[in-house]
Amino acid sequence: MPQLNIATISYLLIATALWAGNAIAGRVLVGSVSPITLSATRWGLAAILLLPFGWRIFQPNSALWQNKKRFLLLGLFGVGSYNVLLYLALQTSSAINVTLIGASMPIWMLFIGAVFYQTKPAFLQMIGAIISLLGVGIVLSRGELTSLLSMQMVVGDLLIMLATILWAFYSWMISRPGTSTERQWPWADFLMAQVMIGLLWTLFFDGFEIAAGHAFLDLNLWTGSLILFVAIGPSLIAYRCWGLGVNGAGPTVAAFFANFIPLFTALLSAAILGEPPQLFHGVAFGFIVAGIWVSSPKK
Repeated sequence: MPQLNIATISYLLIATALWAGNAIAGRVLVGSVSPITLSATRWGLAAILLLPFGWRIFQPNSALWQNKKRFLLLGLFGVGSYNVLLYLALQTSSAINVTLIGASMPIWMLFIGAVFYQTKPAFLQMIGAIISLLGVGIVLSRGELTSLLSMQMVVGDLLIMLATILWAFYSWMISRPGTSTERQWPWADFLMAQVMIGLLWTLFFDGFEIAAGHAFLDLNLWTGSLILFVAIGPSLIAYRCWGLGVNGAGPTVAAFFANFIPLFTALLSAAILGEPPQLFHGVAFGFIVAGIWVSSPKK
């Protein structure tokens, strides 16, 4: 039975804090490395670092081969497409906007759970999700909700919305094991399977960027350090923590914790990128926090 405890809360907060750092790093690296090449380099390094712990997944009798269709989707949704779309979004949208738009995740999590996993959402969860979505509307409209009907979204806003939907599918999938033995897999094997297949998807996408002549990488000490950070923190550590958090709290409750990402991103942006949050960002975050409070289980 999914439930919140200190460990689960810690896992989810660690993951969201690291993903906020990922958004900042991706924004800083704009102009130094092309987005899909950045994703491919990130996951290539992550795979190398994880290999000594998860190499058993490649053995012929590994359960990976019994679940290859499932991991093709897990790698596509959670590693390949999501991260490629995130870095593409950061080319035209700010780190704060990207993470705030991602706060629509509870809506998609409830919808996907109801349609594909026969999980009926609780009334307060729906109310909380609507309140959070109102906060997303505030940031999309730059604080003027009446402009939503006539506003023109930048490409990055649409890309991160698609990435959020794919992440919701990914979160539901990792909370539902493909076989009865999957929960007993060593954590490194389970993560290695996702990382390697996600890397293959990313390399496939990177082939189009290379063919179009848009791939580039300006490698120096600064960019190398940032790439190493995203390969370790937002990749290996955050994905492990998110998996533990989703299994502990359930995908729906975990989705509301993802709304902490904008707070961490805003604080980091103010300190690093010179993009301090504006008043409408604060109002939007207030609605997001209210949605979390309404949806959280109460004694």
